[in-house]
Amino acid sequence: MATEIPRLDFPAFQQLAPETVRALRAVSAATRQSALGAELIELVKIRASLVNRCPFCIALHRREARALGISAERLEALAGWRESPHFTKAERAALAWTDALTQLRDGDVPDEAYSEVSAAFSGEDLAALTSAVATINAWNRIAMAYRFPAAPDAESGR
Repeated sequence: MATEIPRLDFPAFQQLAPETVRALRAVSAATRQSALGAELIELVKIRASLVNRCPFCIALHRREARALGISAERLEALAGWRESPHFTKAERAALAWTDALTQLRDGDVPDEAYSEVSAAFSGEDLAALTSAVATINAWNRIAMAYRFPAAPDAESGR
């Protein structure tokens, strides 16, 4: 990014596109009704935001994850989750799925990622997981397009 000057903040975007914000929040609410659990959903949101390098969403979802009791050690391990022992088999499948959907290669999602995630989750939960990943990617792109300023992160001093 050539410059870090915010173009718009979230409240201003919300005023300009209230129906978009409502729709994305509705999808997020639907995924929270699934059996995935709030912790897994936050891990996925942070992972996608790390891959997309979205400071606003990283800070927001780290705060939400800490409020859920997710340890700082697990949050830090998300950057290199493949090498970390801090994630369950199901979490690893969800994170691999997140990476595959966030970093589309040649317009395709690899069969290996699908096989792994579909073995770990029911059809309903996989649909919710896919929706959660798609939604955070939409939020990342909105936040990055307008360079939403990240709110200070109390634990890291940012």
